[in-house]
Amino acid sequence: MVSLRKRSVTIAGHSTSVSLEDTFWDALHEIAAARGVGVGDLVAEIDAARDGNLSSALRVYALDYFRNRSAT
Repeated sequence: MVSLRKRSVTIAGHSTSVSLEDTFWDALHEIAAARGVGVGDLVAEIDAARDGNLSSALRVYALDYFRNRSAT
């Protein structure tokens, strides 16, 4: 069973909650580590560029990251 995990992040000085599956939180941690940034910084970057809701934007970002990484 897939469960959502809600975590608090700070974006532009404001705290917000984001619900994602553990797999996506793990992916975001891996991406942030590879880029040498914190997860909060990565989430803020994705937030600044998004059109839809934040949870969806984070999922799409992680999916695109790993698709593009495996294509090279």
